[in-house]
Amino acid sequence: MACNNEAVVLEPAREVADILERLGVRDALHGDLESYSPIDGSLIGRVASAGRTDSDAQVARACAAAAAWRDVPPPLRGELVRRFGARLREAKADLGRLVTLENGKILQEGLGEVQEMIDICDFAVGLSRQLHGLTIASERPGHRMMETWHPLGVVGVISAFNFPVAVWAWNAALAWVCGNAVVWKPSEKTPLTALACQRLFESACEGFAAAPAALSTVLQGDASTGQALAADPRIALLSATGSTRMGRAVAPVVAARFGRVLLELGGNNALVVSPSADLDLALRAIVFSAVGTAGQRCTTLRRLIVHESIADRLLPRLRALWPALVVGDPRESGTLVGPLIDLQAGAAMQRALEAAIAQGGVVVGGEARLHAKHPLACYRAPALVEMPAQSSVVQQETFAPILYVLRHRTLDEAIALNNAVAQGLASSIFTTDLREAERFLSSAGSDCGIVNVNIGPSGAEIGGAFGGEKETGGGRESGSDAWKAYMRRATNTINHSDALPLAQGIRFDIG
Repeated sequence: MACNNEAVVLEPAREVADILERLGVRDALHGDLESYSPIDGSLIGRVASAGRTDSDAQVARACAAAAAWRDVPPPLRGELVRRFGARLREAKADLGRLVTLENGKILQEGLGEVQEMIDICDFAVGLSRQLHGLTIASERPGHRMMETWHPLGVVGVISAFNFPVAVWAWNAALAWVCGNAVVWKPSEKTPLTALACQRLFESACEGFAAAPAALSTVLQGDASTGQALAADPRIALLSATGSTRMGRAVAPVVAARFGRVLLELGGNNALVVSPSADLDLALRAIVFSAVGTAGQRCTTLRRLIVHESIADRLLPRLRALWPALVVGDPRESGTLVGPLIDLQAGAAMQRALEAAIAQGGVVVGGEARLHAKHPLACYRAPALVEMPAQSSVVQQETFAPILYVLRHRTLDEAIALNNAVAQGLASSIFTTDLREAERFLSSAGSDCGIVNVNIGPSGAEIGGAFGGEKETGGGRESGSDAWKAYMRRATNTINHSDALPLAQGIRFDIG
């Protein structure tokens, strides 16, 4: 029996080793930073943390790379990103499975995360021929005004465990086509996926003469490594994804040196269900948005705001469905909810449920699963919690599959509930009333950076700018004009006349 148990515990480690070998990652067994699979809590690899001396040297190498890369024409930069996207396509099955093994999200979501990487590469390739400024009318005769965009230099990226590869790619693909080098500090909980991505990028650079060494660099480590990047004046932009607490730690450090910061922080996302909503459509959106990635997305649905006139039709369906959601090994095709990242996440979920009960909540689900089989892992059933009011626990983000249910009487009341939290990432409304939809989208509606109609708050496409307001940090990544965060703007005025008229009609005669 002991041998059989040991074989189960070691299974993720063997699978990870095989995948890393196929991807060309040679050394993931030595170092002080350990990676554990959420599937069974087993050790799956070790990497070496970067010390202060290592970090300094790597950033210096990145500075040299940026100085060379900025002179490469943007379409040629795009060609390198195209090559990287091709490597991702070839490695999608392996990299997606590695994400599942190290992060715990179901395999469909692991593959979807790699597809996000491919999509942002495609977007960035097109962008490489569209880094355009404006020509501006000048008030002075014989003058032309324009704006030009230039690379920043070195972009630092701090990423979180819940999207261990996609968020880095959002930043890196845009940063590269904009002419920057990238230094990446991945989550200490998912270091192996970072090694795999770095190796795939290095393979894209092979035979590409225009790519300087150290165009992409990985610095493994804990929060102190991220703080070192925040304090380093050579990091022109620090893009940091994680908790609001993390943002509060790094943002003042970057601001003190007048650096740029791009923050993607916490979310406490709501979905409003109006009287006219298509309930079948809403139900599907609610389930995925609330339990996808085991509730560990920044865009996870955490607050369901249902109109009182339809609550008795929708809520019984949710109460019946929630206990039936399949919780288990994320590699198995029938699984909808994989494990939480670790036991600490499970403890946080338990504390939130106890607080909700103390504040008048009625809980369906939320119990521990598979503990006897995997005592070092954390499997929890999703919890549906009907609350009498938007109390303090509802206003906190708990990174776990907990869906709080509230009722509303009017659209204004629903909007007020949506906006009455510190975070402002994602929101949505289900309605077939055009006036309700437009009001929710208007300046008098949701105060979030992502506002949807008849889809859930979770699952953004890369074509739109991603990010939120208030304690979410205000940053924007991915599509639209998010590329401007990775460049600096210069306003140019060219005098092609033989006179020197001054702006605003000022006369300044010197004889």
